[in-house]
Amino acid sequence: MEPTTQSPPAAPPDQPEARNKPLPATERDFRSRPPRTASPGFRIAVIIAVGVLLVIGFFVYRYVTSYESTDDAQVDGHINSISARISGHVVKLNIVDNQYVQAGTVLVEIDPSDYQVAYDRAKANFDDAQAAAAAAGVNVPITSVNTTSQVSATEADVASARAGIAAARQQFQAAKAQLDQAEANNVKAQNDLDRYKQLVDKQEISQQQYDQAVASAKASAAAVEAGRAMADAAQSQVTEAQGKLVQAEANLRYAHTAPRQMEVIRSRAASALAQAQQKKADLDQAQLNLQYTKVIAPVAGVVSDRTVEVGQNVAPGQELMKVIPLDDVWITANFKETQLREMKVGQSVTIEVDANGRSYKGKVNSVAGASGARFSLLPPENATGNYVKVVQRIPVKIVLDPGENKDQSLRPGMSVTPEVWIRQ
Repeated sequence: MEPTTQSPPAAPPDQPEARNKPLPATERDFRSRPPRTASPGFRIAVIIAVGVLLVIGFFVYRYVTSYESTDDAQVDGHINSISARISGHVVKLNIVDNQYVQAGTVLVEIDPSDYQVAYDRAKANFDDAQAAAAAAGVNVPITSVNTTSQVSATEADVASARAGIAAARQQFQAAKAQLDQAEANNVKAQNDLDRYKQLVDKQEISQQQYDQAVASAKASAAAVEAGRAMADAAQSQVTEAQGKLVQAEANLRYAHTAPRQMEVIRSRAASALAQAQQKKADLDQAQLNLQYTKVIAPVAGVVSDRTVEVGQNVAPGQELMKVIPLDDVWITANFKETQLREMKVGQSVTIEVDANGRSYKGKVNSVAGASGARFSLLPPENATGNYVKVVQRIPVKIVLDPGENKDQSLRPGMSVTPEVWIRQ
């Protein structure tokens, strides 16, 4: 084995031999070359790189600050609660869970037997009340004519009674005059009889003449009695005629109450009409109750949360199911209050949906009137004085652009991530 030759160790640089000894070519070139950082190209590259980084950072900053985002957001929508308006026994169920139904679809049928009977009874009562109202209405003009005729007739009766009184008084005066004449004739006949009696006693006249005087005196006395009877009869006729006048005047006063009687008749007719209207309202209610035996969908949507079954007895107001219209949904996003500084109604929104991974377009519709904490069951209240400021969240309503949810894949309650573009 050949011994290896070792070069003598280099002298330290501070020795004169080392300083005067020439360096190798490569080391001499390296020491004579200027530093890379001192070259103009390197400086230009650094400046360009810094500029590019600044530009990229500017655009990244612009992009990051051009929108506000939150993961505290979900799909919202109308949830229509379907309930019974009447009580009854469920006889038919026309839908299944999660079925899509159109507005007006019969969902549940309640036994209509009792309500059909109530409807028939109400219709019969209405027909009867309507006939009574019609009769009362016809009676109004008839009563008006009768009362008018009654007034005219009683006025004529009063006039006739007054005329009868006048005639009876004239007859009484005539009878009284005849009575006076008969009494005068009777006095003369009685006086003649007395004279004839004295003469017949003296036999100065014949018995026949005296008998004639006696007969004439009796006839005069009978005429007086007859005249007195006629006078009494005439007096009675006067009294009777006065009674007829009193009755006729009473009838006239009663006839003058015709306006009041007409008011009573009209009131009865109005009451009968009101009764008919009441029965009509009862009929309408019975008809509505009969219609309510079929529970229909108020809107088009998906049936969910069904709790009713066939054979179940339901009560008014009892919730049977829910119908959710999927064509009218929106986004409720709870943004921090510090994120609302530049947020305005109408700004564009991009919504990322966790369920399907799709993006939807929308716009800011409105901002709630209070924070979510204020709508909670027990709103927080600082009553102790130990206050810690907590950033509150404000609900923001975001509506989808037309046609974004054509397939109705969004469901209320889905989690979403909206990005509100505050700067475009």
